Amino acid sequence: MNMLLMHLPVLPIVVPLLAGALMLMLAESRRVVRVSIALTAMLLQFVAACTLLYLTTDSIPHLWSEGVGVYTIGDWAAPFGIVLVVDRLTALMLALGASVGLASLVYSLARWDRLGPHYHSLFQFLLMGLNGAFLTGDLFNLFVFFEVLLASSYGLVLHGSGKARVKAGLHYIVVNLASSLLFLIGVALIYGVTGTLNMADLAGRIAALTPQDRPLFEAGATVLAVAFLVKAGSWPLNFWLPGTYAAAGAPVAAAFSLMTKVGIYALIRIGTLIGASDADATFIGTALFYAGMATLVVGTIGLLAAQHLGRLVGFSVIVSSGTLLAAVGFSSEVLTAPALFYLLTSVLATSAFFILTGMTERTRTQFPPMADAAAAPLPAISYEAFGVRESPDSHSLDDEVGIAIPAVMAFLGLSFVCCVLLISGLPPLSGFIAKFALLSAIFNTGFESAPTQMWSFMAAIIVAGFAALIALTRVGMRLFWTNVTRTTPRLRIIEAAPVAFLLLLTMGLTVAANPVMIYLDAAARSLHDPETYIRVVLSSRTHLAPVEASQP
Repeated sequence: MNMLLMHLPVLPIVVPLLAGALMLMLAESRRVVRVSIALTAMLLQFVAACTLLYLTTDSIPHLWSEGVGVYTIGDWAAPFGIVLVVDRLTALMLALGASVGLASLVYSLARWDRLGPHYHSLFQFLLMGLNGAFLTGDLFNLFVFFEVLLASSYGLVLHGSGKARVKAGLHYIVVNLASSLLFLIGVALIYGVTGTLNMADLAGRIAALTPQDRPLFEAGATVLAVAFLVKAGSWPLNFWLPGTYAAAGAPVAAAFSLMTKVGIYALIRIGTLIGASDADATFIGTALFYAGMATLVVGTIGLLAAQHLGRLVGFSVIVSSGTLLAAVGFSSEVLTAPALFYLLTSVLATSAFFILTGMTERTRTQFPPMADAAAAPLPAISYEAFGVRESPDSHSLDDEVGIAIPAVMAFLGLSFVCCVLLISGLPPLSGFIAKFALLSAIFNTGFESAPTQMWSFMAAIIVAGFAALIALTRVGMRLFWTNVTRTTPRLRIIEAAPVAFLLLLTMGLTVAANPVMIYLDAAARSLHDPETYIRVVLSSRTHLAPVEASQP
């Protein structure tokens, strides 16, 4: 049993790789087989991720050293071999990716996967890139998995054709090709100076750099950070994000909501390792903070300016990236756990919202001008929304009757309200807990070190929440209350279930906030004290069982 568990870290990479390759060999007409393979692979990844999440709590003694599991490919030890490393942060991101991936895949089965060829193969390769980026222990394979992730995302963002989708997709492709070039340049500079790309080994070699080599290393680290900021959706490199996410198909946009967090993950992972020995860590943290604040401000302005629901959710992704970048910029263990809780909530909420956007757009055939919507009396809006005509002879309140809300509209409306509460950070859902934990952590750290930064960050979080509430409420009134030509959609269970699943996960975070925060606190401690990570990686081998020689 332990031998099987020791090979578990490689499954999130191998399973989608094999599933995607197998589906490429099947004709598009064999849809049932392709869907069966895709669902089986997705469920295996979900189970593997949840199991890894359990194993990092040291629930099985003597399996992994101090909650860190290392899988050495070919049993070649680090720093020379390729290693996959699982700690609490890695397992958390794998579980989050599997949850979002499962919801997106199930929703796509309603109709989206039939709008173009090789959808399921591209989706599996996207998951392979995501999982590999979270698992890898060296910079070069991080670049490789980023490229696998991006190459498959290029096909997915264009899936379904359409002029707007092609235009936004080309912007997305050009920007990410440029960021990939920066990534490769940064990796080359770092390798040329240190002679290694293994993250654990790199952390130990930085302190030994000569004064002549340090400027070149810092240049490489800066270029690498810019590449990560592009992928994290940081200002001013995020102009492509709202349009691309709004133009992409709903299940694709839902999966893409996690992609910006890959850049955040890379900054946290590499930043905590390098920061343990780098004297310039304070400067890096300050730069990240101001980049995050600028991103947060731009995202807030975009929320208020956006009229299309898809673009509005895209700006919500930018707001979440800005909040996380600013929190990471403090380089504080106290802020890391609340930031990770906020990451979980924001990804689940925006993923559910993107799927919900695809369903709500089918409820109307025409959007009214804002002036007309504002001028309409509220009773007329409410009657018209549900297909009920007000009688001219009804002037008494005693004559009023209740309006039967269709089940579809009730589900869409309730889900919309939940997403608004999550993104705005209002009680009682986990969005409020995440923002409250961030604000509480800022107060607990005190204001002596950087009072201006802390006050400005707190103000930006609160203002962004109010802006999201105003913008989403305005769009919600246009969707559900305005006097328009409306067609009540017919939703299948396969469409409603993914939204319900993601929202139930956020409710689970609300109910189980204490044990989740305990887990995240442990993850934060291990991140800011990386000696355990470094020691386990550099001393670990998979220890494959020897093959017994056959007797003559």
